[in-house]
Amino acid sequence: MDSYNYDLWLVILALAILAVAWLPSLLEKYPLSYPILFIAGGWLLYQLPLPLPDPSPLKHPELTTHLTELCVIVALTGTGLKIDRRFSLRGWRVPLRLIWLTMVVTIAVFAMLAWQWANWPLASALFLAASLAPTDPVLAGDVQVGDPNEGGEDTVRFALTAEAGLNDGMAFPFVYLAIGLAHLGEFSSGQLTTWLLYDLLYRVGIGVLGGWLSGRLLAYLIFELPQRISIKTTAYGFVALAVTLISYGLTELAHGYGFLAVFVAAITIRSHERTHEYHTYMHAFSDQIERLLVALLLLLFGGAIAEGLLQALTVQDAVLGVVMILLLRPLIGWLTLWQTRVRGLKRWIIASFGIRGIGSMFYIAYGLQQASFAEPERIWALTGWIIVLSVFLHGISATPVMNRLDRHIGVPAQSGTP
Repeated sequence: MDSYNYDLWLVILALAILAVAWLPSLLEKYPLSYPILFIAGGWLLYQLPLPLPDPSPLKHPELTTHLTELCVIVALTGTGLKIDRRFSLRGWRVPLRLIWLTMVVTIAVFAMLAWQWANWPLASALFLAASLAPTDPVLAGDVQVGDPNEGGEDTVRFALTAEAGLNDGMAFPFVYLAIGLAHLGEFSSGQLTTWLLYDLLYRVGIGVLGGWLSGRLLAYLIFELPQRISIKTTAYGFVALAVTLISYGLTELAHGYGFLAVFVAAITIRSHERTHEYHTYMHAFSDQIERLLVALLLLLFGGAIAEGLLQALTVQDAVLGVVMILLLRPLIGWLTLWQTRVRGLKRWIIASFGIRGIGSMFYIAYGLQQASFAEPERIWALTGWIIVLSVFLHGISATPVMNRLDRHIGVPAQSGTP
């Protein structure tokens, strides 16, 4: 990229940053989310005769992996910090059900449909199912809880927030199962046992343990050090970034799931001093970094669509994407929330708002570097199509649906109380 291209991209990025600062408040009362505008803006931008960088994730898999990875882990820190509810198996029953049952059943059903109906190879079908099943922690802000200590944390927003925090890490075992299947073609009982013990139990366990230990250590450094060596208020945001990178990096070095560790670390720090102003500063900084990365990624994603990302999409895959967003997740979510004391409108909202986004991009970019899956262009086309559907449908419906929820539970929609 020459200096002219670089300077042009700096101006575009600066305008995107300004837009991401203003748009959320401007669109707060309207059935429209800022990710929709950024994708559309990226598409329009790449229609112009400008010397812009190639946005194709197929041609830049490593860059795509690292950008989406960084965006997700920063979002997971912010997600964990803003949850007011203390962790307990009873209090977190609904999001835990969404993880171990709703997501697993969705993966199984989608993989079967993709394999048997849309004619995907079994490894690719499982890979797509595992990558597209998790609710995204990055683009689901319109249906999540508010800032730390705002109060009024209702069941729906809490469930969707906690699910988004947990399931990115919990989808990884199934991504690795698909990668192993792509390498081997089939599994023996011994290989499945190894997957169960290592990729599922060990790596999930290390993710939880690594997140808890790093969270405990960082909470001590933040809250328990003597006043003369404590962290200044102006540096709170940098500590949020340190929490993210330390918990993620150390857990990955131990071959655990770093996504899970980042969220657990944030929850652990939050539980140490629940009402401290520190959480507000940390969350605000994480949110700002996340929005910067989201602006960049969505512009590039819109550009990739303009450059032909969806060209390999077949009619069957397009229908499969619609089925995933409008039928599979809502129906499976509604059925698997049986006997959770979540009824009526709340149950339907939790079941329906499984937003797909940046996390799915990460899994696809990562997995395609680890194994030779058939038809990578088609994989990206279906992934892009489902993300576009999710961003547009959920982005348009989130505000009116959540306003209706607020009226249902007795909270005025215009108050902004979550």
